[in-house]
Parts: sequence; structure tokens; C-alpha cells
Amino acid sequence: MIYNDVDLFYKVRAILLKYWDPIGISDIPEANDEYDIYIHELCNMLKNKEINKICNYLYKIEKSRMGLNPLSEKQHNLIAKKLIELK
Repeated sequence: MIYNDVDLFYKVRAILLKYWDPIGISDIPEANDEYDIYIHELCNMLKNKEINKICNYLYKIEKSRMGLNPLSEKQHNLIAKKLIELK
């Protein structure tokens, strides 16, 4: 576990798997921890409700780390808003 708020950690994970999931692993239970490496940073961004930073972070992960075509700005905003609603 890389974040000390376990409840928030698992809620963020659920949103990432349901709404973000750029590599399509949400239906594979063994891979549910695939995005855990990104959750700590996202939780830090949630403290300040930084929608733009969350969107940029997701974009950079998709583009730079995963080598994928990023989701649209609209999709990133939707995900960021869902994450911020958790706080």
C-alpha cells in the first residue's frame, strides 16, 4: 500500500478502473492493482481539488509512460471531477 488513507485509495482505484482504464484491464481481477502506482500522486492532487493537474497527470501517464493515444480532454475532466467528488 502506497497511501495511508486506505478507504480513499480503494475509491480512487475503483474510479480509475471504471472510468479511466487506458489499457483495458478492469475485467481482469488479477490486474486490479495495475494503476496503484499512480494513486498516491492523485490523492495528493485531490487535497487541493486540482482538476487541471489531475487531467495533465492522466494525460502524461497515457502518453509518456504507456505510449498510448491519450483520452480526450472531456474524458479527463469527467474522471478528475469524479475523483474530486470523493473528497
